[in-house]
Amino acid sequence: MHHPPQGVSYDVVLLLHVGCVVVALAAVTTSAATAARVRKVLVAKAILPDSVVRYFRPGVNWAGRTVFGIPVFGFALLAMSRGAFALRDGWILGGFAIFVAAALLTEGALWPAERRLQRSLLPYREGGATAAPDVSRDARVMELSAGATLVLLVAGSVLMVAQP
Repeated sequence: MHHPPQGVSYDVVLLLHVGCVVVALAAVTTSAATAARVRKVLVAKAILPDSVVRYFRPGVNWAGRTVFGIPVFGFALLAMSRGAFALRDGWILGGFAIFVAAALLTEGALWPAERRLQRSLLPYREGGATAAPDVSRDARVMELSAGATLVLLVAGSVLMVAQP
């Protein structure tokens, strides 16, 4: 058994790894909350608040994409650990599997639904009062996939801290 790694460079990479987790958690939480807000406003047949319309402006959700920094810095930490940790460790394999599930969920459901909502809510951005009929469905997909991704990110974080 090797001693746990030490040093400034390891600490910096660890902070970047944890920072990606924190930013991804915040971004996914915001996605879930905003999608839920869209659904509530649609049920009430009210006009979407400006803050919600602004959230769905066209473009990439770069804060959400920080999720991909998690394995990048995680593998860097493994390489810097001098044998203290290895890919064959169960908690590391489990964390990587959780990340893969989260990545598939975000790329397969969350962000495509978000992009569809960006297009569907265009009438609101242009001053119109109605949105496309599939807005509620896409908001639901976005809300559920963001919630599931959030659960995965929390589970992965618990696994990384516990290191069973």
